[in-house]
Amino acid sequence: MASSFREWPWPLQALLFFGLAIVLTVAGLYMPGLPLANMRSQLESAQTELKPLEAEVQSLRVYKQRRAELQTEMDALQKQLATLQTIVPEDKETDQFILMLQRSAISSGVSIRTLTAKQVEQKQYYFEMPFDVTADGPYYSVLDFFAKLGRLSRIINVQDLKLASAGSSSTASKFRTAPGTTVIGQFTITTFFTSSAEAPAPASNAGGQPGKK
Repeated sequence: MASSFREWPWPLQALLFFGLAIVLTVAGLYMPGLPLANMRSQLESAQTELKPLEAEVQSLRVYKQRRAELQTEMDALQKQLATLQTIVPEDKETDQFILMLQRSAISSGVSIRTLTAKQVEQKQYYFEMPFDVTADGPYYSVLDFFAKLGRLSRIINVQDLKLASAGSSSTASKFRTAPGTTVIGQFTITTFFTSSAEAPAPASNAGGQPGKK
């Protein structure tokens, strides 16, 4: 004789409910069209798409590190460029250069008597701007003046230096020398710049690199 479900022993009822829950869960996960099955399918699809993205992100981390290194290198190059533009400026900056010479001479106790600009000459990568200079003063003051020229921020070459005693030089008679003047120097000072717009047609195409002397 059949009995109702409520008359079953409670352990048997619990086992039935547990089995039914398992069946419904499995059906929800795997039976097409049900919400759980759709969600499971979407999850698997998202995980499949995630794996190549994770690999791509890992590869991009290398580029991120390389970008930081390149930025550091670029900053260093920018500083080097700024330094180079100071010692070899783009423009002639003749007025500033003459002021630099005059300040160095005054601080050393030297008098610049003549400063004559010569023809600008073009080299392969830069232009030479020479000046013929006559200066006088005490011997050690003249030496200090040349030492100061070597420490200027702008590159300067001193060439064709001729020193003579103030008493024996014919140049001394043209100027009133200061007390203590012992030598008169005649030399050529050359500085450099890079802009072709600031220079006339070149007379020479010889290459080379500017340097201090």
